[in-house]
Amino acid sequence: MTQTSPRVGLFVTCLVDLIRPSIGFAAVKLLEDAGCIVEVPEVQTCCGQPAFNSGDRKTAADLARNVIAAFKGYDHVVAPSGSCGGMIVKHYPELFAEGSVDHAAAVDLAARSHELVSFLTRVMKVTAVDAKFPAKATYHDSCSGLRELGIRNEPRQLLASVEGVTLKEMTDAEVCCGFGGTFCVKYPGISDKMLEKKLKHIAASGADTLIAGDLGCLMNMAGKLKREGSHIRVRHVAEVLAGDSATPPLAEAE
Repeated sequence: MTQTSPRVGLFVTCLVDLIRPSIGFAAVKLLEDAGCIVEVPEVQTCCGQPAFNSGDRKTAADLARNVIAAFKGYDHVVAPSGSCGGMIVKHYPELFAEGSVDHAAAVDLAARSHELVSFLTRVMKVTAVDAKFPAKATYHDSCSGLRELGIRNEPRQLLASVEGVTLKEMTDAEVCCGFGGTFCVKYPGISDKMLEKKLKHIAASGADTLIAGDLGCLMNMAGKLKREGSHIRVRHVAEVLAGDSATPPLAEAE
């Protein structure tokens, strides 16, 4: 690494830490391959999105302060998640009164924060990766990554450079899978119907592998695929871009 290499703080996310650590390791590899110095602050906490979405702004603000402090001083903060990234970039400044110290700190962090794949392509100007992953794959656009952060072409561009990957677009790739964080808990019936439609589109694409950039969406879809006896593999985009074919697909790892 040179002295000009950007110092990046990896926001691991709760689900990656507790459910799928391989995504975090894949993210570190991709960032280091792009020329970044990567650190993972141990004091980081939940981004506060579940509390924010449930209307508990006090708890969300408290968690935001912890995250802001944990990532102070980094050139960039990167998360392998559009939902956590969207929370930090779009909603942290909303939690605090304009003109306050907290608001200024939230705005500063938001300006330095990125979703993983968008950071690689937009900031580090990565156009291809050196990876191999045999798959006929289809990509699901998560709601937060697509609608809050405008991420659509970036993952497809990098996936097209992975040796062995053939992308097969599904119908309504940009439509919600029904997870929506606490939405699936509050409205399970509606959530399941949305998920049923999503799985039909995945199967119709002819893909043997489902890829997305948010673990919450992937867990939701992998769970139902497993319950229905499907053989479609489910992987996070970071794992595929890093060429991590050794780690079991998500449903098999549950």
